[in-house]
Amino acid sequence: MPENFYKGLQFAFKKSASDVAYCSLTVRSGTRNEDWNYGGLSHLAEHMIFKGTHFRSANSINSYIEKLGGELNAYTTKEEIVIHSTVLKEDIGRAIGLLVELAFCPSFPEKELKKEKVVVLDEINSYKDSPSDLIYDEFEEFLFAGSDLSKPVLGKAKSLKKIDVEVLRRYVKENFIPENMSFTVVADLDEAKIRKILLKTLRKYAPCDDTFLNDSSLAISVPKTLPVPPAFTKTISKKNHQTHCIIGAPAYSYYDRRRMALILLVNILGGPAANAKLNLLMREKNALVYNVEASYSQYSDTGVVAIYFGCDRIYFDKCVRLVESELARFRDTVISGRSLKEAQKQLLGQLAISSDNGEVQCLSMGKSLLVFGEIMAAERTREMVEAITPAEIQEVANDIFAPEKLSRLVYF
Repeated sequence: MPENFYKGLQFAFKKSASDVAYCSLTVRSGTRNEDWNYGGLSHLAEHMIFKGTHFRSANSINSYIEKLGGELNAYTTKEEIVIHSTVLKEDIGRAIGLLVELAFCPSFPEKELKKEKVVVLDEINSYKDSPSDLIYDEFEEFLFAGSDLSKPVLGKAKSLKKIDVEVLRRYVKENFIPENMSFTVVADLDEAKIRKILLKTLRKYAPCDDTFLNDSSLAISVPKTLPVPPAFTKTISKKNHQTHCIIGAPAYSYYDRRRMALILLVNILGGPAANAKLNLLMREKNALVYNVEASYSQYSDTGVVAIYFGCDRIYFDKCVRLVESELARFRDTVISGRSLKEAQKQLLGQLAISSDNGEVQCLSMGKSLLVFGEIMAAERTREMVEAITPAEIQEVANDIFAPEKLSRLVYF
C-alpha cells in the first residue's frame, strides 16, 4: 500500500514472482521547474548525479551495480526525474542504497561537469539528425509558447553553457527533497524487510527528524488547467529526404475524467497495433507512408495529442487530407457498439501485456504516487475503460479534434 514513509516521501511495494527485483526513485521536478535562464538544467542534473557523490567516484558508481549483473539508469521528462535499477533480488539492498545516495549526496565535481556538458551538447546535436524525434519537441515549443512546458528537455547549447556547479547544487537542494519523491519496489521479497532497508538508508543519507506524516498529506493539489493557446501552422525547411508532419492539439491533464476516453480514441486512431485506423488507411491501403502514429502525453495541467507521419513530399497533401477525413469521421459518426468493444478489448490487452513487466510496474507506480497519491488497481482501470460509451468517444473527438483547435508543424 502507498504511504508517507519518511518526511513525505511516498513508498509502495509490489510482490512479484521473479528472481529479478526492480526499484525506482521518482522526483517531482523536471524541465518545467527550471529557471528560464538555465534550460536543460534538469536533464544535466540527471546526468551529473552519476558523476560522483560524497562517498563514491563516478567510476565506482558506474561499476557498482553492473558488477552484480544489474542495470542502473535514469531519465528526465518535463515533470519528473527518475533514477531506477534492476538487480537480482538478493542485491536489492545495494540498489536501494545507491539510488538514495545518488539523489541526496551528489558532489557535482567541476571536471565532470565540463565533460558532461560536451556529452549533452552532442546529444542535442544528434537530435538534429533525427527529424522524427526533433519535430515532437518543436511542436510542443510552439504549442505551449510562453509556458514552462515549451522548454525542451535537453535544453539548448546557449543555456547549458551558463550552468555551473552552484546552479546544479541549488536546483537539487530545492527539488530533491523527500516530499517531492516516491520510492517503489517490485520484488519477490518480504515487504517489511524492504521497508526496513529503505528507512535505514534514508536516515543515513537524508537525515532529518523522524516525523511521519499522516494520511491527509497524501492529498494531491490539482493545478489549474493551462489556458488553451491559439492554433498555429508552421512550415520549416529542413532539407530532409522525407517530409515530416505533426497535426495535434492541447488535450486533457491527468486529472480530467475524459482522459481515458481520449486514450482509447488515440489508440484506435494511431496506436501501436497494425490495425490502427491511420495505419490501415495511409500505409496498408494507400502505401503513402512508412510510419504514422498517434500519441497522447499527459501533464499535471494539460496534455497534448499528436498525429505524426513521414512521407515523400509529393504525397504530403494527400496524407493531410486522409488524416483530416479520419478525424472528421470520428467527429461526425458515433462508433458502433461492436467496434468500441473490440477497441476496449485491444487496449486492455495492450495495458495488461505492458504491465506484465517488473520494470514497467515499478516506474508506473512511482509516477502514480506523485500524480494521484495512490496506485490504481488493474481492476479499476478495466472498469474505467469498459465504461466508455460511443457517445463519449464522439464527444472527445469533437472537443480535441475540432478543426479550429488543430495545429500543424511541417518539416519540408
